[in-house]
Amino acid sequence: MAVWTWLRCVLGPHLQRIHRSPDQSRPDGRSGRRGWNYQPRSLEKHTDSILGWASALWSLSYYSSPLLLCYLYRKGYICSSKLVPVSQYVGTVLVCLLGVACLRGWGRFRNAEYVQFITVLEETKKNHTPANKKKLRCYDFGFSHWPLDFSWTEVSSPCYGTVSLSVFVSSFVIAHTFGRRMLYPGSVGLLQKAMRPMLQQGQAKLIEEFDGQRNKLVACDGNEIDTMFVDRRRDGGQNGQTLVICCEGNAGFYEVGCMNTPLEGGYSVLGWNHPGFGGSTGVPFPQNEANAMDVVIQFAVHKLGFQLSDIVIYAWSIGGFTASWAVMSYPELQSIVLDASFDDLLPLALKVMPNSWRPLVQHTVRQYMNLNNAEQLLKYQGPVLLIRRTRDEIITTTGPEDIMSNRGNDLLLKLLQFRYPKIMTDEGTRVVRQWLGASSPLEEASVYSGYEVDDDWCVSVLQSYQADRDVLFPWSVGEDMTLEGRRQLALFLARKYMRNFEATHCTPLPATEFHPPWRL
Repeated sequence: MAVWTWLRCVLGPHLQRIHRSPDQSRPDGRSGRRGWNYQPRSLEKHTDSILGWASALWSLSYYSSPLLLCYLYRKGYICSSKLVPVSQYVGTVLVCLLGVACLRGWGRFRNAEYVQFITVLEETKKNHTPANKKKLRCYDFGFSHWPLDFSWTEVSSPCYGTVSLSVFVSSFVIAHTFGRRMLYPGSVGLLQKAMRPMLQQGQAKLIEEFDGQRNKLVACDGNEIDTMFVDRRRDGGQNGQTLVICCEGNAGFYEVGCMNTPLEGGYSVLGWNHPGFGGSTGVPFPQNEANAMDVVIQFAVHKLGFQLSDIVIYAWSIGGFTASWAVMSYPELQSIVLDASFDDLLPLALKVMPNSWRPLVQHTVRQYMNLNNAEQLLKYQGPVLLIRRTRDEIITTTGPEDIMSNRGNDLLLKLLQFRYPKIMTDEGTRVVRQWLGASSPLEEASVYSGYEVDDDWCVSVLQSYQADRDVLFPWSVGEDMTLEGRRQLALFLARKYMRNFEATHCTPLPATEFHPPWRL
């Protein structure tokens, strides 16, 4: 029995924090529910440090392997006479690391807290009851060992992706090497190691202060998705009855990302990590991202008990892709809020790559990384709110000082031109561009008042059109209207669909700036 327990300690996950003792009853209030970091003993601490350095060196070798292999080839080291002694050295190192892992297991075996944890984990894997799962949630540990909570296959049939053979080798190499890592730097292992203390602190806050529940979901492609759910339905507030699903940016994690904004507003919140981020497995290609979003929504409906009409999708930056995919695929969703997002990835990709690479960049983006937010958003009929950062340095194609190069402008124009084509004629588009080009709130208000926009009149016109026809977008309202009337409606709609936030791209959005989208 002792040998079996020691073996489980050898193969067990890294224990990071104990949110509370599994034998401790949950306190009535959230105050006082403070956990503590797991304190390994000396043997476990030192052996774990050695294995950690080995893992970091492996990651560094993996990312630098193309350059390293080229160097070794040019030096003539890739031959049988050279590889045999190298393989012997590698084998010796692996045996030594195995011995270190066994010593770490012995150190864990001598620690009562770790033995209690591994016992709870094994019992939960054998018998996945709510009581056992409640005990397991008292621990923060390696997510790859977390038992499955929900699978896409529970409500749908398995999906099979199609792969095109007619691709250029160069595009494939770019997309699967530095291209993906440039687009999603949060998937790089070295960055995650550097951010680990911050992520652990954020996760502890969500669990211990907000009573968050961590769950593992499995998407239709087999990727495991790391999620965090905070339930506010029993708090009595109206906002708590609405679930906000958060979609993070390209270096964002739910532990330290945009979840905090709706949390401060009193909403129920469900956060999740991109494939390859945090505890999630896989790589963040568009189809994998869509599959992850799909299982998150299915989990919210079938396990958490929310109706689609009670769910708001909130996204920051590149998270706009999965958010727009969600409302396109689930049109019954209540609304969508896009913060610091863009219409299309291609103009932003061309901005950072050499001009001579233009054909290659175009093919790579369209073939492998086609984040077509505007195209997906136009297929949604519900309420939309766009939040534009006035000093955004990331989604501008020239610089933060040129607000007209912000791709959020293009997202707004495409949305309005699709939904209200008779209003967004050349003149309507011109006045909206003038409003978008305002460099300050005062100038913005000056443009709006300069055209003498009557908000009450605009609302009455739109309500009258909606009541008489009750049709889907695009609307033909404004077809028989004067030029002045179309200008007023264009500016009115632009201000309803977009709000400005005086900040840079990465500034956290305050809860006071998080509003439900405008409804007619």
